[in-house]
Amino acid sequence: MWPNRSAAPFLLTGFPGLEAAHHWISIPFFAVYVSVLLGNGTLLYLIKDDHGLHEPMYYFLAMLAGTDLAVTLTTMPTVMGVLWVNHRDISHGACFLQAYFIHSLSIVESGVLLAMAYDHFIAIRTPLRYNSILTNSRVMKVGLGVIIRGFLSLVPPILLLFWFPYCHSHVLSHAFCLHQDVMKLACADITFNHVYPVILVALTFFLDALIIFFSYILILKTVMVIASGEARAKALNTCVSHISCVLVFYITVIGLTFIHRFGKHAPHVVHVTMSYVYFLFPPFMNPIIYSIKTKQIQRSIVCLFSVHSRA
Repeated sequence: MWPNRSAAPFLLTGFPGLEAAHHWISIPFFAVYVSVLLGNGTLLYLIKDDHGLHEPMYYFLAMLAGTDLAVTLTTMPTVMGVLWVNHRDISHGACFLQAYFIHSLSIVESGVLLAMAYDHFIAIRTPLRYNSILTNSRVMKVGLGVIIRGFLSLVPPILLLFWFPYCHSHVLSHAFCLHQDVMKLACADITFNHVYPVILVALTFFLDALIIFFSYILILKTVMVIASGEARAKALNTCVSHISCVLVFYITVIGLTFIHRFGKHAPHVVHVTMSYVYFLFPPFMNPIIYSIKTKQIQRSIVCLFSVHSRA
């Protein structure tokens, strides 16, 4: 049995002071959501359908696209509900579960980007052993490990949210639930929920970014000793898409962290906007980056449309 607490639902918030314009704001949001679903859905379909893409690099890309789809489907219902029909109520259980999935999937995405860096590292440092190192079973184990790390690491702070009593204001500052938002409404000792996320961020986002950075230093050292300039350019070009996705993801993470930590005097709308940028920009950009920079993906897209046009 859960302990007694206020049964009043939490209230989600769109853009404070711009409620009258919510219908207009919903148009670009809906367009971005549809683009994210189409872009990442298309990537998943291409990787499944095209046997030429049945390689470790594209399996990891499928994991990235799947994670982006999951993040989008987790936030989209409540965001569009607030903007379209001003549906602000959300039950405690639904709110905690949404926060759990949002934060878990963020850690999963960081882990997938790390796995992709490992894939590039093996491909460039030891190309002759690539297929023997990154077998299908090993790729599956890496993917499973990334998912388990993301979803298990968020269990302790989210479980505590179920036990806290809530007697402060029930108004949240976003159109979706975040752990840091919800815990501030608790009438209890939230020291653990303050400290644990800081340690978790250091051991996941920060450590992942550090390992990715050092892996690219080693990749660069390997590429620089390649005699042929054309071979160097080809090796580096295989990394451009991944580096772009890494920058998009971690720059938005850093931006959101700085706004939350040091932007206390910034208008609330800036905080809200940065949160939406963090959750929407990487899933929106990743399919575009890989479609533009990866020739195999481009060929698959051309084949897909040519088959449908003949049909």
